[in-house]
Parts: sequence; structure tokens; C-alpha cells
Amino acid sequence: MMQGENNTVVTEFLLMGLTDLLQLKIVLFVLFFAVYATTLVGNLGMIFLIRSSPQLHTPMYFFLSNLSFLDICYSSSVTPKLLTDLLKEKAAISFADCFTQFYFYIVFATTECYLLAVMAYDRYVAICNPLLYLITISHKKCVQLVSVSYTAGIINALVHTVAAARLSFCGPNIIKTFYCEAPPLFALSCSDISLNYLLMFVFAGFNMIITNLTILTSYTCILVTVLKIPSAKSRQKAFSTCTSHLMAIIILYGALSFMYARPSSRNSPNLDKMASLFYIVVTPMLNPLIYSLRNQEVRSACRKVLGSKAVFQHA
Repeated sequence: MMQGENNTVVTEFLLMGLTDLLQLKIVLFVLFFAVYATTLVGNLGMIFLIRSSPQLHTPMYFFLSNLSFLDICYSSSVTPKLLTDLLKEKAAISFADCFTQFYFYIVFATTECYLLAVMAYDRYVAICNPLLYLITISHKKCVQLVSVSYTAGIINALVHTVAAARLSFCGPNIIKTFYCEAPPLFALSCSDISLNYLLMFVFAGFNMIITNLTILTSYTCILVTVLKIPSAKSRQKAFSTCTSHLMAIIILYGALSFMYARPSSRNSPNLDKMASLFYIVVTPMLNPLIYSLRNQEVRSACRKVLGSKAVFQHA
């Protein structure tokens, strides 16, 4: 949004992108196109599998289907633009498109963090209070928890987007990365950005504390409960229901920590780009692979679906 009475003169931004070498751009396009296609097929396949398999109609898989949907959305908020820019000599993005990308990226990234916390709470109830599981995590409660996750994402994105839209951009317009991210965007403003960084500190801090505390508390209780189980086989079975979710958390928060929790890396912008690429492009592809390879119920449902299709085709 541009205000008529300020000094805003920038109508588009130039994205620095990943490289200026044409041959490398082609290689990266092929690579990222394959990763993005795998992301779409894997996550859409997971959603279809969960919806078509009665044995997966449980709260855990309801949350997983929403995680797959979020993976598609937040990858799609950046990756298609990245792919088209790799085929162009000049990677430009309009003022409005930049803030649209900025908004939706924050919505889906924030929502995914909350949803992973919700999934940790789900595992806590399933393992620590199994007799009350279906009562505590009812379908209505599932919908409410997912709605709260989306609400948190929307509020967080609105706050930062509105605060960023009030800034004036009257100088350089080259964003030193491949998408509209907050710090590189703020660096181009000729306005006071102290409020923007204050809001980032307050809201990001609040969101990280809430989600991390939920995850850590849930898995601490799970660990204590599982260690009290006398049977080694029962302990292994209890842990196996959490391993896929734990791997998803480790991958996501590992990438986020590398991006934001390490010291400033002004002298190593390529490391920042690599971390962003892993988080935005690669991570959404990994979640369906993790859950399909590590989860016996998903593998069993997949075999049944594929088997029923084979029978139908030969009938």
C-alpha cells in the first residue's frame, strides 16, 4: 500500500536472487522444480490418503492433513516466484506483490509452528491420558485447535504487514535475497523501522515461547510417562507414535534457528539464502516422506489404497 502524502516512490523491488550465472540458473530451476513438484504430489497424496482411509480418521491424522496443506501453501507463497525468476534476466516484483508474498509467507509459517505445537499436545494426551483421549481431543476440539493456529498466523501476519506497509521506500530497491523477507525489506526503507523490529521481537518472541513451551512440556511429560512403562516393547510402540512428529519439529526448528537465532551474518549472505531455501523449498517436501516412511499406519493405508486401485483396474 502506498500513501499519497509520503515520500514513497518505489513501485517495484528487484530480487537479488540466487545467482547471475545462466547455466547455474537452469540447473537450479530443474532442481527446485523437481523439489516443488515432489512437495505438491507428496502432500496432496498425504491429504488424499488420509481422507480416503477410514483407519486414518483420527485426530493425529486430521492434524497431519492440515500440516500437509500448510506445507503446500507456504512453499507456494515463494517457490513459484523463485522458479519464474530463475528464467528471467531481471527478477522484479511489484510493491503490491511483494507485500502479498510477505503476508502469506508469515501466515503459513506461523500457523505451521502452532500446528506442530498442537500435534505435540495431541501426542501428550494420547500417551499420558489414553483413556480420555477421544473425549479430550474430540473432532470439535481438533477444529478449534486448528482454527486457533490459523488465527495466530493471520494476526501475526497482519501486524507485520500493516507495520511494513506504512514505511516509505525512496532509495535503493534491491532486496538482497530471493523473496520478500522482513529484514532485507526493512533495510531498504528510508523511514524509522524501530517499531517494525520491536513488533518482530514482541510477536516472534511470544509465538516462539508459546509453541516451544507447549512442545517441550508435552514431550517432557511423554518421556516421563513412557519411561515408567515396564515393557520394552510397549515403550518402543509409544515412542514410535512420536518419532515422525519429532523429526518434523527438529527439521523445521533447526532451519528456523539457523536463519534467525545465530549471530548476524552480513558477511555470509549465501548462508542465509541456503538456510531460507532449505526452510521454504526443501522442508515442505520432507514431511510427507517422513510420515510415510516412518509410520506403519500410513504405509498400511497406502498399500490398501494402491491394492484396491489395482483390483479395480483388473476387474
